[in-house]
Amino acid sequence: MSLLKASILVIDDDIDVLTAVRLLLKTEVQQVVTEKNPENIPSLISSNSFDLVLLDMNFNASINTGNEGLYWLKRIKELKPETSVIMITAYGDIDLAVRSLKEGASDFIVKPWHNEKLVSTITNTLKDKAQQTSSVNHQTKNKNFNPDLLGTSDVMLDIFAKIEKIAPTDANILILGENGTGKDLIAKAIYEKSLRNKQPYIKVDIGALTESLFESELFGHKKGAFTDAKDDRIGRFEAANGGTLFLDEIGNISLQQQAKLLTALQNRQITRIGSNQSIPVDIRLICATNLPLNELANENRFRKDLIYRINTVEIIVPPLRKRKEDIVLLTKHFAKIYSTKYFKNDIRFSDAALQKLEQYHFPGNVRELQYIIERVIIMSDGNVLEPDDLIFSPIESSNQNMPDDNETKLSTLEKNTILRVIEKNNGNITKAAKELGLTRTALYRRLSKYEI
Repeated sequence: MSLLKASILVIDDDIDVLTAVRLLLKTEVQQVVTEKNPENIPSLISSNSFDLVLLDMNFNASINTGNEGLYWLKRIKELKPETSVIMITAYGDIDLAVRSLKEGASDFIVKPWHNEKLVSTITNTLKDKAQQTSSVNHQTKNKNFNPDLLGTSDVMLDIFAKIEKIAPTDANILILGENGTGKDLIAKAIYEKSLRNKQPYIKVDIGALTESLFESELFGHKKGAFTDAKDDRIGRFEAANGGTLFLDEIGNISLQQQAKLLTALQNRQITRIGSNQSIPVDIRLICATNLPLNELANENRFRKDLIYRINTVEIIVPPLRKRKEDIVLLTKHFAKIYSTKYFKNDIRFSDAALQKLEQYHFPGNVRELQYIIERVIIMSDGNVLEPDDLIFSPIESSNQNMPDDNETKLSTLEKNTILRVIEKNNGNITKAAKELGLTRTALYRRLSKYEI
């Protein structure tokens, strides 16, 4: 959700705090409602649709719970479970604030705070809420998708829509994307949404097959066809008959293997090694490769007639660095999985840790992120993970792909422009943001991004 469209309720018995927050947020959000008396929370929550509540931990109220903030947090969650709550706490009550996270609070902020920190916390909380809502809606819409296939970025939503459209057909699909982007999950999603989803789904890492194993694995063999052929064996084409055959890393097969594969696809029949009998096969074919389409089009490497045969429709899966808005969603997804697996409950990432992940280039894509999250949870000692807890793979870092030249040039231009405008306004962030056409929060994000 955009901060400018948010409706926020602030509850604190300190008039100065209410005034300060109202003045800070009135130009940043659509609506700010302040309330001194927590007894009015039920009526306010019931009669309004607040996206977020800022709630003090302590009040001079008649409720004797040991801590009023926790009581009112529970009441808010009972009345409107979807409402995000950020707790306002003094330094001495941080333990209680951490406890509030277990009770359903989205975050907490310690007073006195820096204004930019408060705005940043609110922005991130609303962003997380929007991602979770979008993810839930998307998973509901695509309830047969693998639960690991997540994304709320525009490019992933386009892919999901494409899957919905092409899955019920028998069109051959070519999935393109770097290693670790989740091509196998896309293939499985197409199968699960297809009309063949009750029939076999057979996956073959075709790029790993040697010349001698290629025909035997795909087409099968008769007993005695070669030295180790001690029994008849059906190949993967026959095993997938009536269903779906997924050939992974098809870009790595030789021209000789391509010719044999093309013949089988054109004739829709195979012949086992050691036999003269043709066997008809009815399959839906999905292929994947980490090679870009322009490299596949090189006839010295790949036959064009085979490309046309396997590529009725192509799906290009973006690298994680091109869908950075999905990083937080994926991080929390993997954190939930590995927290459960390794019996470590209530693990969460600090804002700084999430920002570090968002700024990383991820040459290993989603697979690398998954391994990073598993590692950090295994090694974690506390419940809140900080930037120093995150260790990126030295293997991937040594081969890290650099951003496109155009991206680098644009980033440099933006950074230099910001520096020039700030200097022109003698360091006045408000004036600089106005001249740049940005909000103060947006400008602070860029200052953090470029380490200015």
